[in-house]
Amino acid sequence: MRTDLIRRTALTAAGLAFTGGAIAGPVTAAVASPTQSPAVTVAQDRKGGERELGVRYEAQPNFYYCGPAAARNALSVQGKNIDVDAMAKLMGTTEAGTNSINDITPVLNKETGRDAYQSVEIRDPAADDTQTDKLRADIVTAIDEGHAVVANIAGTATDTDGTTHSFEGGHYISVVGYRDNGNTVTIADSADPDQATYRMSIDNLADWTATRGYTA
Repeated sequence: MRTDLIRRTALTAAGLAFTGGAIAGPVTAAVASPTQSPAVTVAQDRKGGERELGVRYEAQPNFYYCGPAAARNALSVQGKNIDVDAMAKLMGTTEAGTNSINDITPVLNKETGRDAYQSVEIRDPAADDTQTDKLRADIVTAIDEGHAVVANIAGTATDTDGTTHSFEGGHYISVVGYRDNGNTVTIADSADPDQATYRMSIDNLADWTATRGYTA
């Protein structure tokens, strides 16, 4: 199942038509130019149950590069600055998107230089308690080890500020921090530099990741 950028507001502005999550007909869309900001390292307090990694955020340059962009943002917390075009080529990304999280994992491991990442699939329509607990534990472990998580999400989810984020056809995001022992996570989203980062409950993120998966 292919994934591509389909934020509702962007689609409305671009006049795109989607059927069953697939793009119907030729697609052109205005996408914000990539923006990059200096890495900001948030105070790390493991005893307080929170930690965030410094991410050098960059927006995706087009509607179908969410996979490479999410991977690039994730790797930036390790001080790596990898060209998204090179990553897209390695992932087999096309205008239909990046096929699955299993195409992201080997690229992250290649750039990391070790098998730090493993794919985890959540095939159910909604995550159960066991899957949610595993996602929480995987995020906390990854962040504590100094590497970000990449998740393949689909549908609509609400962040802690009450803002909804909708990607009915699928999207990729980076998870770069956690609070409250992983019950709240920080997301870096390449889709819109005006909403570059936001926080979300682990329950909402787990359900957002359902039917897809993540790599941690």
